[in-house]
Amino acid sequence: MKTSGSNLEITRRDMMKGGIGAASLAAIGAGAAVPAALTAASVVTSATPAEAQQALGPGAPTLPVTGVAMHPGYARTIGQMAYIWGWPIVNMLNRRAKVTQAPYAGLLGGLSPVAPRGQVGMLHDYIEPSETFVTCPNQDVVYGLGFFELDDEPVVAQVPDFGDRFWLYSLYDARTDQFGQLGKPYGTRPGFYLLVGPDWDGLKPAGITDIIRSPTSLASAIPRIFQTDVSDDNQAVQPLINQVVFYPLKEFTGEAKTIEWAKLTDIPAPPLNGGATDAETKWVTPETFFDQFGDAIAAVDPLPGEEALFAQFRLLLDAAERDPELRGMLVDTAIETENKVIHPFLEWQRNGLPAGNGWNRSVNNAQWGIDYFNRTGTAKSNMFNNRPSETQYFYTDFDGAGDQLTGVKLYEITFAPGQEPPVNGFWSLTLYDDKHLFHTNDFKRYSLGTKSDRLKRNADGSLTLYVSAERPGGEKDSNWLPAPHGIFSLYIRAYWGKDAILDGTWQPPKITVAA
Repeated sequence: MKTSGSNLEITRRDMMKGGIGAASLAAIGAGAAVPAALTAASVVTSATPAEAQQALGPGAPTLPVTGVAMHPGYARTIGQMAYIWGWPIVNMLNRRAKVTQAPYAGLLGGLSPVAPRGQVGMLHDYIEPSETFVTCPNQDVVYGLGFFELDDEPVVAQVPDFGDRFWLYSLYDARTDQFGQLGKPYGTRPGFYLLVGPDWDGLKPAGITDIIRSPTSLASAIPRIFQTDVSDDNQAVQPLINQVVFYPLKEFTGEAKTIEWAKLTDIPAPPLNGGATDAETKWVTPETFFDQFGDAIAAVDPLPGEEALFAQFRLLLDAAERDPELRGMLVDTAIETENKVIHPFLEWQRNGLPAGNGWNRSVNNAQWGIDYFNRTGTAKSNMFNNRPSETQYFYTDFDGAGDQLTGVKLYEITFAPGQEPPVNGFWSLTLYDDKHLFHTNDFKRYSLGTKSDRLKRNADGSLTLYVSAERPGGEKDSNWLPAPHGIFSLYIRAYWGKDAILDGTWQPPKITVAA
């Protein structure tokens, strides 16, 4: 919805998005004022279907009739789809609520970057392996994180001169699609970039390099700054990350701001997951999902073709609002869908497409559109992917023979000469436990790849990496990833891939059990 002076302009898309009931539609058509608090959950049902249809104008599709006595079977069917569709958005809403409680930008419990709304918190080294804030983190980059409401408060993203170092500012909308292009692959020049929402209609302020528009008001930023294992590289990166600063437009002066992230006092953290620390923080709670679902619908506009889905979701909320038993049934549906549909996405074979030699590769990452299967699957398994041109992901739970990876075996992953992932940026192999988190180990080693300064290649130029719970011994130790004694998975990142990565002709090597 957009306001101009005292007039309120409302499109049919706004109506479909907002879940406006029949009486409200009829009132809008008659020129009545619209309550400011009208949201997806505020459904009015007293008008006739004809009045509501007339309010939408000629040529509009027929709307569902609100006020029907929806039976449980129908509600369960729509509820399952609503849960799958809305899971990533509710996830984003709850992350925003948690992260933006921070009194200042910094580290929550010394582990996870947090910041008030409109700002970004930055790590000053690799992410701590004990974190449970997000699945599939990596120790190739220095991360940051922040959440915004860009229609309410445009945000300035400050870009320093990173020189030859690889970097990305990944920007996500409420659906977890990326928007904008800020990073080394795009040749972004240093400057001040203004992030705005879909309804922001201001002029570009003097000193702003460019304006980047998000499709949704809710947005998130995750800076990624490459760092190697070379002993002095962490010190070398500090002056750069200290200039990675995001702040509301009202604070923009045209002068670069700096924050010495390593010197900030950590923010005390309450226990997560009721004290559990062996799984990702539970960002979507089935029991309260449908209490938040109206907010999820309100956070995004329908994509082309989604208007019918929004109408069904609105109808479901209307029916559940009037029928407590139906609402209780939706809670049961959410719990069942979480267990039977969402949880299986932790299996890598359910993500993306086969990439050869027992691996899968990500598809459509961070540009999901209506690919609900991969969007929701990734939100569960490894949220906040980059788009394919920035990063390609390969992952597997199995060795080359199709058997589950387990630390009691010694595995070899050999890249033939010249067959390491072809990238313009960097690549890495990371190990995760069965919850898609790091396996903490005494050697403090969680990934190997471009960043590693002690890898030893074979006489023919090939590179063999070793994975097991026990050290392989000798020269192999420099190429070893420590594993738990139980099951685990492996994950290759190829940042800024070359053509063979992008077109799928490069295949990850087969994982073999050492003789």
